[in-house]
Amino acid sequence: MGRKLLLEKANIPGIRTYDVYRANGGYTALEKAFKMAPADIVEEVKKSGLRGRGGAGFPTGMKWSFLARPEGVPRYLVCNADESEPGTFKDRYLMEFLPHLFVEGLVISSFALGANTTYIYIRGEYAWIVDILETAIAEAKAAGWLGKNILGSGFDCEIYVQRGAGAYICGEETALLESLEGKRGNPRIKPPFPAIKGLWDCPTVVNNVETLAAVVPIIEIGGEEYARIGMGRSTGTKLISACGNINKPGIYEIDMTISVEEFIYSEEFCGGIPNGKRLKACIPGGSSVPILPANLLLTTAKGEKRMMTYESLADGGFATGSMMGSGGFIVLDEDQCVVRHTLTLARFYRHESCGQCSPCREGTGWMEKILNNIEYGKGKMSDIDLLWDIQAKIEGNTICPLGDAAAWPVAAAIRHFRDEFEWHVLNPDEAQKANFGLRHYADPIHVATA
Repeated sequence: MGRKLLLEKANIPGIRTYDVYRANGGYTALEKAFKMAPADIVEEVKKSGLRGRGGAGFPTGMKWSFLARPEGVPRYLVCNADESEPGTFKDRYLMEFLPHLFVEGLVISSFALGANTTYIYIRGEYAWIVDILETAIAEAKAAGWLGKNILGSGFDCEIYVQRGAGAYICGEETALLESLEGKRGNPRIKPPFPAIKGLWDCPTVVNNVETLAAVVPIIEIGGEEYARIGMGRSTGTKLISACGNINKPGIYEIDMTISVEEFIYSEEFCGGIPNGKRLKACIPGGSSVPILPANLLLTTAKGEKRMMTYESLADGGFATGSMMGSGGFIVLDEDQCVVRHTLTLARFYRHESCGQCSPCREGTGWMEKILNNIEYGKGKMSDIDLLWDIQAKIEGNTICPLGDAAAWPVAAAIRHFRDEFEWHVLNPDEAQKANFGLRHYADPIHVATA
């Protein structure tokens, strides 16, 4: 299964508690970090090549280096724990079972950034995890890893947990900051970026849970050693939330040197498709990234095996590729209806649109209605082109990426499975009969023989 950096200690009994975590090497990275200059920690993160694990994949060290440092103005670190992307649940696992690893990463990162106050903005539905985190924070503070003058360094740090109110839009960093300030979670126009004017108009870094947890092994083994793991610019390890039609759903830590085919069919990972069914398609990075049919999922446009890396998954752009995204790996077998799944996603994004931008506010509703008609046997052939036109007018025309996230699944579904949409239109009676169960619709072009 390759090298584990984050989940290595996950199965140790009692690892959630401070005493067990400390006894198994916990907080040694923090001790090491406090012997370094903050700028040197930032440099190690740069050397590591760590890319943001929340979806965008932006280099973390570079993001940290953008943080403004005006005299007399506080700086903040905000952790985006609002894990609301359908198909993604790896941050939940880290917070629930390895809370002290997460806390250690937060303190190291806060020290590197000179942020004395750190906030964890957590998805409102993760209510039980709030208690776990607050217990871990209290244990760390009692042991001297938080509070005033940590380890005699002169550095003060406090961590606070803030529950969201169940809004997917608050996973967008500026909407998160608005919500944290007590306002409605509407995304802000950028620039200015949070690194210049973020929380309460002060310089702020917003990072994902997995990203901040990864800082611990980077400090432990060094940035250069971390960069040797993986492939190309996809360095280190990545947590993947695997679900859908697979034999072994769950959280997997991969070093990004394996192929997509190996990840799906190997007994070490997903264990193949249940009941001997064939692979039809996959959404490799959470609900917002483009779906890929089996033939493009397993092989790139260049005829090479598609690898579980940022670069390989994106090979060919959206015409033939997708994105790593948040690592939400959703597998569909040959019996799954792409139109139905696309409708489900469109309904989600219509519901979660904040309504601030008219292309997203109106367009997501239109897409849901048209897809509903097609799925339930009331569609017209012209509806398929209309859907394509609507998604194209949403993409790139909104303040935040939610509009893109709503448009991409529709575009990819039509791009790769247009024949399935046409089948629904041409066979309305069969489509309507099957709308409460799975439909066997497996075009050999789209289905893997493995």
